Amino acid sequence: MYTTYLLIVHGMIWLMALVLIRHGLYRGRFFLHRFQQSGYKLNEYWSWLKQNWNEYVLTPTFALYNVVLLAMMFLGRTTLNETSSVWILSLFAIVWFGPISVYTARPKKPLSFTARVKRLLIPALLLFAALPVLAFITVNRIPSAFPDPYILAFLLASASLLQPFFLFVAGWVMKPVESLIQKGFIRKAKEKLATMPDLKIVAITGSYGKTSTKFVIKTLLAERYNVCFTPGSYNTPMGITMVINNDLDASHQILILEMGARYAGNIDELCEIARPDVSVFTNVGLAHMETFGSVENVAHTKGAIIRHLPQNGTAVVNSDDHRVMSQVTRNDISVIPVGLHSGRLQAEHIRYDASGCHFTAVLDGVERAEVSTKLLGAHNVHNILIGFGVGLHFGLRLQTMALAASRIEPVEHRLELKRIGNAVMIDDAFNSNPVGAANAVEVLAQFNTGRRIIVTPGMVELGDIEEAENRRFGEVIGNAALDLVILVGAERSKPILEGVLSTGYSMENVRVEATLFTANEFLRGYLQDGDVVLYENDLPDLY
Repeated sequence: MYTTYLLIVHGMIWLMALVLIRHGLYRGRFFLHRFQQSGYKLNEYWSWLKQNWNEYVLTPTFALYNVVLLAMMFLGRTTLNETSSVWILSLFAIVWFGPISVYTARPKKPLSFTARVKRLLIPALLLFAALPVLAFITVNRIPSAFPDPYILAFLLASASLLQPFFLFVAGWVMKPVESLIQKGFIRKAKEKLATMPDLKIVAITGSYGKTSTKFVIKTLLAERYNVCFTPGSYNTPMGITMVINNDLDASHQILILEMGARYAGNIDELCEIARPDVSVFTNVGLAHMETFGSVENVAHTKGAIIRHLPQNGTAVVNSDDHRVMSQVTRNDISVIPVGLHSGRLQAEHIRYDASGCHFTAVLDGVERAEVSTKLLGAHNVHNILIGFGVGLHFGLRLQTMALAASRIEPVEHRLELKRIGNAVMIDDAFNSNPVGAANAVEVLAQFNTGRRIIVTPGMVELGDIEEAENRRFGEVIGNAALDLVILVGAERSKPILEGVLSTGYSMENVRVEATLFTANEFLRGYLQDGDVVLYENDLPDLY
């Protein structure tokens, strides 16, 4: 009988331990994902921890469990026997730490177990395992008794609680290791480029539109040349070195690189890896204002892509953007200005329908070509014109490029035209800048096949101007005379709602949904044939 009693008590202790360890592992995976999304930057990861302290870091669950634990340790030892303590602590652990849904929600971009993540996991798991190991070493007293539940519960709960900090320490420990590894990859990429003197490098930067413009340029140049290019949004030092080291080979004639920047000096760093022969500067906007601080800093940082051109290099620039043009100060390079309303290449008669966009490309005010494309939005028309500018540098004819433009596929989740039964969806989920958002609303407003609906949570990563820009975005929505506005997240979308209502737009045509899931549930029963739905920005998982 006593043996059965011990087995039951030991079983409860092990169940409590397994629940707390399981919770810690899922919690650790969650914070590892956030660290990866922060670009492995300790300052950005720490900033996210502070912003989400109560929701994810020091949660009410941990606070309550510690209160219960302390109360039982100081008050319960005189009134509770060990069996009661085990049952109470185990039941609290199972009820409070058993559910893990907060750490398992399906992310927009899943955790990628890269080589860097695997290296990071070594010190992180060692730190996490230290407390459970300590717990099982120290809590056993005599063979006939069972482990002290208070010490065990405290150490295991602490291991789970400290996961985000273990990860921070692991990142700090691995920082010099990662720096050495990255320098090795960069050196290898430079050496490889040095063996290919005839290779032409096209580098693209801008606050937005880089990825779309890259795919446009790739499609156009592939008409005549063998092209290598960075996939997706590979625009960091490791992203471009990976492509150079793994994908570039001797048969390639042109290498197209997207160059992103979140901090001053980022473009200089990328151009030192791969110096461009042709630099493309799409625009200067309000992206990443939290790190840049001002639009002028953005312009100067991204303008490095022109400063790094060799003599007789070529810059293809947005002539409609005065901040871009302010960076064109060299007289020893060729400049191809491109704009919707200015420059050597311009666009006329832009129009949209369910098949895409149609416009007339005009070169030097004389030569014209009709262009039909699956891409939507005036900014995509501009991206195509920039691609035409690069094509001109490489000797392509305007008519040839106009035909090739019909084969350009939309970048996934960037004004991507899709079908929902007999309704139309414009998927702009990966866009989150003011200019792009306004352009998307303009595109939606020009459809006349049915009711026009927008679903949006607003924009992020705009620093101190985020609230003002979201209110201005609301004004754009209100002035577009859409048929229905669905805002996602009552608190976050409040500035948008204020902007919408300030235009006189009727509140009867506005819905505020808690999540994208509930918004989609509503639309399933609402949509009719011919309706057009714009999904404008799906917030990153960090938000």
